[in-house]
Amino acid sequence: MKLFLLIPWLLFSALHMQQKKKVIFFGDSITELGVRPGGYIRDLDSLQQKAGLNYEIEGAGIGGNKVYDLYLRMQEDVLDKKPDVVVIWIGVNDVWHKRLLGTGTDADKFQKFYQAIIRKMQDQKIKVILCTPAVIGEKKDMTNELDGDLNKYAAIIRQLAVNNNCGLVDLRKAFLEKLQQSNPDNKDRGILTNDGVHLNLAGNLFVAESILEKLKTQ
Repeated sequence: MKLFLLIPWLLFSALHMQQKKKVIFFGDSITELGVRPGGYIRDLDSLQQKAGLNYEIEGAGIGGNKVYDLYLRMQEDVLDKKPDVVVIWIGVNDVWHKRLLGTGTDADKFQKFYQAIIRKMQDQKIKVILCTPAVIGEKKDMTNELDGDLNKYAAIIRQLAVNNNCGLVDLRKAFLEKLQQSNPDNKDRGILTNDGVHLNLAGNLFVAESILEKLKTQ
């Protein structure tokens, strides 16, 4: 190849190699808070740069959202932005709001809406990573009021990941294991969360580290 042709080709190749993949985090208030200083998305951005990764990271979380809210705003908030990877973290409000507000999402509807979201994203050739809901109360002996329902919805997400060949960050499992080690007094909050649901600084960093391991494989 002649030199005057080789130089533009090398420049194009270098720019192409440096192009960042876009990752959107799609979820509820935990993700909405995650873009703030000390939030898990901000922590993850720092960690991925230190690890030599090259992702452009963006949050798309709205407080109070359930799975059907994600479905309704998916086009504008995610698909139109042309991401390479979407990390979905939803489910806490689908369970929690049954008790808190008398609303929520029945398990069969949760599964159907979630499946519809995955299908639409995969139709756009987007890689999808699913996260199980972490905790609603931090007691380590499984006496939090909604542990049973939370386990049920986490199991649905695990199966969706298998059925659709999605990545999985099993935060439910990771949090339960961490709380066994770090919550000797069986407190209902204050270990990884401020209120039993929303993450404190330690919880944000723990989530960021957990998701980083999955992003390394994308």
